Amino acid sequence: MDPASTEGGVPGLGGTGVPDAKERTRSSSNIDTIIGRIVVDQGLATSEEVQQCLELARSAMEENQRSLSELLVANEYITKRQLLRLKQIADAERSGQQIPGYKLLGKLGAGAMATVYKARQLSLDRLVAIKVLPRKFTQSAQFIERFYAEGRSAAQLNHPNIVQAYDVGKAGDYHYFVMEYVEGRTVYDDIVKHKRFEERDAIDITMQIAEALLHAHDRGLIHRDVKPKNMMITKEGVAKLADMGLARAITDKEAAEAEQGKAFGTPYYISPEQIRGELKIGPPADIYSLGATLYHMVTGSVPFDGKNPSAVMHHHLKSPLVPPDHVNPKLSAGISEVIEMMMAKDPRKRYQSCKDLLLDLRAVRDKKDPPIAHRDIGGADLASLAKAEAAAPALIQEDQSARQAGGVALWLFVTMCVLLVISVAVNIFLAVRSAG
Repeated sequence: MDPASTEGGVPGLGGTGVPDAKERTRSSSNIDTIIGRIVVDQGLATSEEVQQCLELARSAMEENQRSLSELLVANEYITKRQLLRLKQIADAERSGQQIPGYKLLGKLGAGAMATVYKARQLSLDRLVAIKVLPRKFTQSAQFIERFYAEGRSAAQLNHPNIVQAYDVGKAGDYHYFVMEYVEGRTVYDDIVKHKRFEERDAIDITMQIAEALLHAHDRGLIHRDVKPKNMMITKEGVAKLADMGLARAITDKEAAEAEQGKAFGTPYYISPEQIRGELKIGPPADIYSLGATLYHMVTGSVPFDGKNPSAVMHHHLKSPLVPPDHVNPKLSAGISEVIEMMMAKDPRKRYQSCKDLLLDLRAVRDKKDPPIAHRDIGGADLASLAKAEAAAPALIQEDQSARQAGGVALWLFVTMCVLLVISVAVNIFLAVRSAG
């Protein structure tokens, strides 16, 4: 399928309607020219061999025969698999030629809000990812502002567990956002492949993302869209938080008022206060979404499901959470306690900061009870219980010492009485004997 025909289009390939024969011929010729050059650049064929195939392709076009790409495969200069990759590169290069300073290498993905390309930044000779706003949104001031807001938000953050922002700008009619290229996969990819994570692996990844969120929260930003697809894992196993598209300053009252009453987030992982569109959205909202993600990671199921997004969000608001260790009995009680606290429906009953969350996660990783999530036992405060337990051994020791002391004294008293009786008996015996 021609990329120009997909929803949102591909930058650099404008136009509407079905292309006529001349347009198709011109498009095919352009792609062939780019593919021919790439084949030579990569040493798959010589320029003479490509030129020969190109001339055959041009003469064959009038007879509706094979293209250069087909001839390159037919002559075994490239394989069909290589051709698919080369077409991706050619499409990306053709569509992204309006972004100066970058050479596009292929499409990484496309969503409703943006298309992302893998590219090389020529000035620094490094791989980057470039997010491009679809053409259909370039006439909307709201979408353009949100796109640039993402770049500004990401630019404020500099942390090893956050995908780094490099540049944002406009080239021709297109708006683009350049960021760190992460070679790896998403947490969602691993859930699909393996169904669920081992508890310790899930904790390690969650701790890294919690560190990233702590960094963002300390700088006054909330992410508002923490989910498996926005958590990258590099080949080295480093977790990185991505996509600041919904990020917002905690103190941005104007934005909060404009969005009040609207649900921003992803239904499976969204916090109750985001669903209600509350005016004050803080770090506990991100902690809830991270908790929902961790739930999905260790159980293989989303916390709440439904026939549509509205039903799912209703469950977030009203339905009790099935404890994760009831879904996956292999889980420790500690991780279940942590997740349940992360996903408390009342934000005040959740962890109030990622610093507290990290404290509990470290404890569970070390096979200990999470001190914060474990603090309420039958309504009693754990700290008071701990003090009582600490004092109990001393009281018991004192009591035992007293008992031991009393026992010794009694033994001495009895011994003295026995000796006294014996002494009196001996004296009487001696007196009687002397008198006789």
